[in-house]
Amino acid sequence: MFTIELHNITKTFNKHKAVDNLSLSVPKGSIYGFIGPNGSGKTTTIRIIMNILYPDSGIIKLFGSEHTGSRIDNVGYLPEERGLYKKMKVREILRFHAELKNAKVINREIDYWLEKFDLSDWANKKVEALSKGMSQKIQFIATIIDRPEIIILDEPFSGLDPVNVDVLKSAILELQANGATVIFSTHDMNVAENMCDFIFMIYNGKKVLDGTLTSIQDKFGTDTIRIQTNGGVSSMRDVPGIEKINDFGQMQEIRIAPEIDAQDIINTIMSKTRVTKFETTRPSLNDIFIRIARPEVKEVTNA
Repeated sequence: MFTIELHNITKTFNKHKAVDNLSLSVPKGSIYGFIGPNGSGKTTTIRIIMNILYPDSGIIKLFGSEHTGSRIDNVGYLPEERGLYKKMKVREILRFHAELKNAKVINREIDYWLEKFDLSDWANKKVEALSKGMSQKIQFIATIIDRPEIIILDEPFSGLDPVNVDVLKSAILELQANGATVIFSTHDMNVAENMCDFIFMIYNGKKVLDGTLTSIQDKFGTDTIRIQTNGGVSSMRDVPGIEKINDFGQMQEIRIAPEIDAQDIINTIMSKTRVTKFETTRPSLNDIFIRIARPEVKEVTNA
């Protein structure tokens, strides 16, 4: 069963097609990651789902029914542009959002999420006293305070430190475990790889990837060597058959050209320097993203 379905959605601003004949189906209970370069159409697609923007053509279905009208029940939305009433106290603003959404057991939910995010001591503080990271966590709580069946998060991890990213990831996984369907956009390919059941990439308004990480990687084959050497990246320059090198300092990720034997490349590098570790593997999501978003880049680059 699909919780969200988009059928041939197109949205144009002046002469620019922000979304171009896009179709997408989000399975119930899944975590669906939206990736793509800035300006690719991610936020526009999310706003179309939320009926903030109306498509020029196409059909949107939520919970199996065509979506019409401005009100959307049982959907939580965290926009990329954050905003809270700064003069209100934390508990007050969460109660305000909970009542707007007809949430049940409001006090218990507020207490639960404040404790989970280590914000209980801030419950009676004004929002203006919070740090940026605290404010982001409060806005997330406001988004899911009624435990909606669909949760849509636009860049939820942006600006958070690693500790708070981990707390937010834990909360999202808990909500999924309790039956929620989660869509979030991100520029962090590691987060997308580790959290998402399905990954969708939009580029220049068009869908270019859609599926599980494994199915996406399978399309690109086993054309990547991850290697550690004493000589580093300098020992790999000008080696025939190497199409691109991502230099991570202590480790390099090599993309080999089509019909080239990885063993030949490894042997050539071994003739130049000592190889301490290597593996032949499928490309990472980060590399796949770069291949699509910057297809013209062939030179050695630093990651």
